[in-house]
Amino acid sequence: MELTLSHWLYGFFTLLIIMTMVFRKGVVLPTLLGTFIIAWVFNGSLIGGFTAVFNANLVAAKELFNIFLIITFMVALLHSLKDLDADRRMIEPLQKIMINSHISFFVLIIITYLISLFFWPTPAVPLICALLVPAAVRTGLPAITAAMAVALAGQGMALSSDYIIQVAPGISAKSAGLSTAAVMDQALVLSLITGGVAIFLGYFMSRKTFRRSSDPRNEEEILLMQGVTKKHPSKDTNLHIWSRLFAVIVPLSMLAVMIFMVLSKVNSGSSGNFEGGDGAAFIGGVAAVLLLLSTAAFGKLRALDYISDHITDGFVFAFKAMGPVIPIAGFFFLGSPDFAGNILSINEESAPALLFDLVQSTQDILPQSAFLAALSILIIGIITGLDGSGFSGLPLTGALSASLANSSIDPVTLAAIGQMGSIWTGGGTIIAWSSLIAIAGFCGVPVMELVRKNFIPVITGLFISTVLAIFIF
Repeated sequence: MELTLSHWLYGFFTLLIIMTMVFRKGVVLPTLLGTFIIAWVFNGSLIGGFTAVFNANLVAAKELFNIFLIITFMVALLHSLKDLDADRRMIEPLQKIMINSHISFFVLIIITYLISLFFWPTPAVPLICALLVPAAVRTGLPAITAAMAVALAGQGMALSSDYIIQVAPGISAKSAGLSTAAVMDQALVLSLITGGVAIFLGYFMSRKTFRRSSDPRNEEEILLMQGVTKKHPSKDTNLHIWSRLFAVIVPLSMLAVMIFMVLSKVNSGSSGNFEGGDGAAFIGGVAAVLLLLSTAAFGKLRALDYISDHITDGFVFAFKAMGPVIPIAGFFFLGSPDFAGNILSINEESAPALLFDLVQSTQDILPQSAFLAALSILIIGIITGLDGSGFSGLPLTGALSASLANSSIDPVTLAAIGQMGSIWTGGGTIIAWSSLIAIAGFCGVPVMELVRKNFIPVITGLFISTVLAIFIF
């Protein structure tokens, strides 16, 4: 296989992007610059370089816009529930079952996981930390351990599979040219293994610090937390009936959606009737209708303005969270023959496979080992997660998964492993400059202490799930 200058330039910029992530700097600039230079050299035209930069971002935006839309509707729904005070009512009864610190730890894990699956952990963290964490601390659970539980269950286990909203598996699958359903199914299994190991180790290592409910340190930690958490404002008493109603309707609707999707998958085989975008469209449509009803209940005639505000806030959140992913995805889409034709404005038959060719050229000197391939993609995922996002590395791990796959391990498994490494690292469990800082702030604990507490459980969980993935899949 003869490698051209375009191949070498693509390899150079890929390494540059990885090194930029290692030093915790933004990678949007090198991805845009790399797309421009590579397209210029490949087409032999400066104009072709300019158009390719725009096309790469346009192709990525088209492929990923459904992701932005589902985030928008879910965040908008959460905001509308806050207006009604229904978000507080949904989890208020759970406080009653927190009878001791040990039970509180696992209640926090379960509730954080479920809420984060549907609303994403970042919007859900203020709700959980403001309402459930103080109740858990009051039973004797140390604030630092409560923060660990929220991070492992939400930022780690729920976000790394992203099984309901399907942002992460969607990006991984698009970059690798794979089925979203296949990636999300394997990612779910690996996320549960990683999370199970991390949570067990975290509990085992922290259990001696658990206190009795009568310990005076409990109230001291609650007072510290109240200085950094926001309290819910008082609500109009006329809204109480709607608040209670939607506190029941929303969880039941989401539960019904999950049951329907699972039954559909079981009855239709592994692919299911809600593969990829169809599943996201279903949950997004349900969220949009619930948003419509809850906003109307709160504002009546003013709902015409309120729903626009909520959707705008949802879009702002979505683009803040996912906006940088578009140029990054555009660069790695350029390395895939499935998208390179549209980006370079050439026929699909003439489209290059820059990244695939580079990896293929090294196959003769690399051992055909499933373990080495899996470990490599895990390490790359962890490195890309060092930027503090978790999602920006998915286009790279997805693209590399398609290239590193061999007869001993398939690309779907590699994509799921890379997704674990990237999101468990950058999503907010073991680096201080990620959303983990929000959890630490709400819980009133030092973020670096929380990082140290999470590190061994998370890394151990990632390694074990990677090894098991080789045998399971």
